[in-house]
Amino acid sequence: MGDVRDVVIIGSGPAGYTAGLYTARAMLKPLMFAGYMSGGQLMLTSDIENFPGYPQGIGGPEMMMQLREQAERFGLDVQDRNVESVDLSERPFKVLVEGEEFLANSIIISTGAESIWLNAPGEAEQKGRGISTCATCDGAFFRDEEVLVIGGGDSACEEATFLTRFASKVTLIHRRDVFRASNIMYERAANNEKIEIKTFRQVKEWLSDDNGLTGAILEDPRDGSTEEITASGAFIAIGHKPITGFLESQVETDENGYIIHKQHTMTSVDGVFAAGDVVDTRYKQAITAAGMGCQAAMDAEKWLEENLH
Repeated sequence: MGDVRDVVIIGSGPAGYTAGLYTARAMLKPLMFAGYMSGGQLMLTSDIENFPGYPQGIGGPEMMMQLREQAERFGLDVQDRNVESVDLSERPFKVLVEGEEFLANSIIISTGAESIWLNAPGEAEQKGRGISTCATCDGAFFRDEEVLVIGGGDSACEEATFLTRFASKVTLIHRRDVFRASNIMYERAANNEKIEIKTFRQVKEWLSDDNGLTGAILEDPRDGSTEEITASGAFIAIGHKPITGFLESQVETDENGYIIHKQHTMTSVDGVFAAGDVVDTRYKQAITAAGMGCQAAMDAEKWLEENLH
């Protein structure tokens, strides 16, 4: 309790582990609270083919294990526990973890973002039994079966196209007739003979039996009319929300909860930095998250030098 850490990192993933690696190599003895679901979104990604240095690709969980191992080798102290709240009103900052209080001269937030669910009736029971938010993780389970994708952005079109590798038919469901997806991603889906696009449709209820998902009741938001559709798998791709609730509005965010950088990677609170998908509304890539983690670590090191050492 009385021990004040120079750096506490909240969250893991490519941003957190890279920040941990850099601050550990800078001899700042960083402490990371990785959370129970350590590793972030990439723990749900089967193949990463666009991270430099992996010509054959690498599994998401494997990459996260390697990043963690590398950072720990240089002295990163990782605890797989969740942060409940922080007090940023004065320094040293207070970090509350399962009733235990830790003190920090600086904090790097890398808690990432989580998938948004529809929360339609029947959904909770079928999570992992047919309903998923990650086509790359779970698509192969639906070989030669009919699946649904819900969403209208790049992710939805990309997931629908990806799923045609396995599924016999993919139905892309969107509640409007205008797609947010880029033209190239939309055209790729629209021109795929395995994909049927249904507009002005939203999931009213999920249908299932003892074996799992069997389909959904779709509703037309314009007039409330319904239809039933059969599917053994469904993938929800309607976006992500940043994990910032534990901050309780002590750090400035945008209207969607993403942390705003004020100077380089510094937040609105002096000595508190943020990196990765908790900040990034545009790129959301492993490589950009790792790069931002490096920046946050270097910014924190420089800030500590100027303000405390």
